[in-house]
Amino acid sequence: MRNLIFTLFTLFAFTFSQAQILDPVKWKTSIEQKSDTEFVLKFDATIQKDWHIFSQFTPEGGSLPSVFIYENAKGNYQLIGKTTESKYKVKFEEAFGVDEYIFEGSAQFSQKIKVINPNLKSIKVEVEYQACLEQCIQQFKVFEFQLPKLENTETVISVSDTVTKVKDEIGEKLENKLVKAKSEKVEKKEEQKGLWTIFIIAFFSGFAALLTPCVFPMIPMTVSFFTKQSKDRAKGIKNAIIYGISIIVIYVALGSAITAIFGADSLNELSTSVAFNVIFFGLLIFFAASFLGAFEIVLPNSWANKVDQQADRGGIIGIFFMALALAIVSFSCTGPIVGTLIVEAASKGGIAPIVGMLGFSSAIALPFMLFALFPGWMNSLPKSGGWLNTVKVSLGFLELAFAFKFLSNADLVLQLHWFERETFLAIWIAVFGAWALYLFGKITLPHDSPLTHISVGRLFMGLFVLSFTIYLIPGLWGAPLKIISGFPPPLNYSESPTGIGSGGGGSSDIGALPKGAHSGPHGIIAFHDYEDGLAYAKQINKPILLDFTGYACVNCRKMEDYVWSDKKILSILKNEVVLISLYVDDKKELAENEKYVSKETGKKIKTIGNKWSDFQITKYKANAQPYYLILDTEGNTLSDEPASYDPDIKRYEKWLRSGIDKFKK
Repeated sequence: MRNLIFTLFTLFAFTFSQAQILDPVKWKTSIEQKSDTEFVLKFDATIQKDWHIFSQFTPEGGSLPSVFIYENAKGNYQLIGKTTESKYKVKFEEAFGVDEYIFEGSAQFSQKIKVINPNLKSIKVEVEYQACLEQCIQQFKVFEFQLPKLENTETVISVSDTVTKVKDEIGEKLENKLVKAKSEKVEKKEEQKGLWTIFIIAFFSGFAALLTPCVFPMIPMTVSFFTKQSKDRAKGIKNAIIYGISIIVIYVALGSAITAIFGADSLNELSTSVAFNVIFFGLLIFFAASFLGAFEIVLPNSWANKVDQQADRGGIIGIFFMALALAIVSFSCTGPIVGTLIVEAASKGGIAPIVGMLGFSSAIALPFMLFALFPGWMNSLPKSGGWLNTVKVSLGFLELAFAFKFLSNADLVLQLHWFERETFLAIWIAVFGAWALYLFGKITLPHDSPLTHISVGRLFMGLFVLSFTIYLIPGLWGAPLKIISGFPPPLNYSESPTGIGSGGGGSSDIGALPKGAHSGPHGIIAFHDYEDGLAYAKQINKPILLDFTGYACVNCRKMEDYVWSDKKILSILKNEVVLISLYVDDKKELAENEKYVSKETGKKIKTIGNKWSDFQITKYKANAQPYYLILDTEGNTLSDEPASYDPDIKRYEKWLRSGIDKFKK
C-alpha cells in the first residue's frame, strides 16, 4: 500500500511537470570566531520531511556518505581535528546488507580551523552528499566563508549560502508533490517495533541458553532448595520470585553498564569498525569451538567461591548472590550468547542493550518463578542427559555461522573482495550441512553420549536444518535468498554478480560483448557511456532504455532485483532495447581536458558521475535516481513521461511497451 500511494504521487508529479531538479536539503552557514586565528565553520542542514542524508561515517558498501572538501587550505589555514556532526540514526538497509547512518529533519556539521595566512579573506568548502526518499539525489554544493578582520571580535558572521542555483522554485513545488506525509506517530511506532523485535529475539535466545547443560539442571535444584528450605510454601514462592527478579536485575545492569561506559553512539561506530568486526569474528570462533566441545570457558573459581560465601548470608542479599552465582557458573554457556546479543542490540543504539538484556534474563528467570508457583510442573520436565549437549553443540554451529557475518562486514567496509557472496554462502552451506549431519547422528563430538537412535524432535530439527542448507545452494548461482537478506554480502558484491554459469543469466548467456558494453544486472548487456550505447543502438536499430542510476542508490538496486528480474521484463531488456546505465555517483576523475563548468548549474564537473548528473539536469531537467527514459536511435525521447521507482511490474512493463511501440511505428 505504501509503495502504491507513493507511485500515484510520483506519476502525478511526472505528468504535472518534467522539471524535476530537486533539492530537499537547505543549508545555512555561519562562522564563529574563537580567537584571533581560530574559527569554527558551521553548516546547518534543514532536510525536507521524509528525506534523509547520510553521515560522513556511514559504513562503506552502502549509500554515499557526506563529504566535506576544504579548498585553498595549504599555506592558508589548518584543520583542527575532523569535521564533527550531530547525532545520527542507525537504519539497516536490506538492499546493501549494512547499517547506514542517516540524518532526518536536520543535521549540523562544524569544523575548527586555524588561520596561518593573515591576508586570507575567505575559505571555500565543497560539500557532496546524497539525499534519498524513494529516489536518491547526488548533490554538490560550494560554500564560501568570509573571514572577518582580525580586530573584529564579533562571534557570529553570516555568510553566503551556496553558489549552486538550480531552479529552486520548480524544485520546491515538485518536492511538495513527491513527499508523502508521515506522522510522528508512525515514526514512534517503528522505533517501538524495533525494540520489541530486539526483546523477542533476546527472549528466545534466553530460552536457548536455558536449554544448555550449564543452566537447565539448575532449575529443579534451585526450586527444590527454595521450597524445602523455606518455612512454608508461600515463603518458598516469594524467595524463588526474588531469585528470578535478581537474575533480571543482574543482566539488565550489565546492559546498562555497557551502554553507560561506551555510549550508544560509540557502540554504533564500534560495531561497524573493521578492527571490531575482525576481533568479534575471532571471539565467536572461540566461543563456537567451546560449544562444540573443544574446551570449557569458565570464570575464575575464586569468583564463584566468594559469591557462594555471600549467598550463605540468607535473606534478599543472599538470594541476590545466589542469582549472581548462577550467572558466573553458567558463563560457559551463556557468555557467548550474551556477548552476541549485546553487540547486535548495541548497533541499534539508545536503550536497545538494556531491552536486549531484559528479554534474555526474563527467559532465564521465568522458569524459576513458574516452577516455584507450580512445583508439580517439574515432573513434566525432561531429565537431564545427552540432549542438553545436543542443544549446546547446535548453538555452537549457529555461533560458527554468525561469526562469518562479522568477517564479511570487515571485508565489505574495506571493499577488499576477499570474502564475497559465493565464499560466504559456501561456508554457510558447509556449516549448516555439518549441523544437519550431526543432528542425524552421522557426526559425533567430544561430549556426546552414545547414540543408538535419534528422537523424533531431533529428526524434525535435522530435517529443518537440511532444508535450510538446500535452500542456500541456489544462492551460488545468483538466487536472491530473501529469507537471509542482510546476512550474506549483497548480490553485487560477488565474483559473478549475475550468477554462476547459465542458470543465473551470467556472462555465458551473453557471448561476446559489443565494444564499450558491460554485463549488467541479470546478464543484460549494458553501456556505461551514452555515446557508445547510442552508436550500438543505431547499429542494431533498437530503442534505448536510458537509466540514470547510482552505485549507492537503494531503489535502483530494488528495481533491478525485484522488477528487472521478472521474466517478461528481463526478456524485454535483453532482447528489445539497448540499456544505457549512467552512474551519477561514479567517482572516477575525468581527464583534465574533459573537465568543465556546467552552464546549467555553475558546478565544476570533475568526475564521470558529475558529467552524467549534469547531462541529466541539462537535458532532462531532472536530478533524481532511478530515472528511466525510452529514446530512439537519435537520442529523442519516445516515452510520454519518464519512469522512476515503481515496484509494480505490470505498470513498468506497460511503460516499456509504450515507448517500444512508438519506436516501431
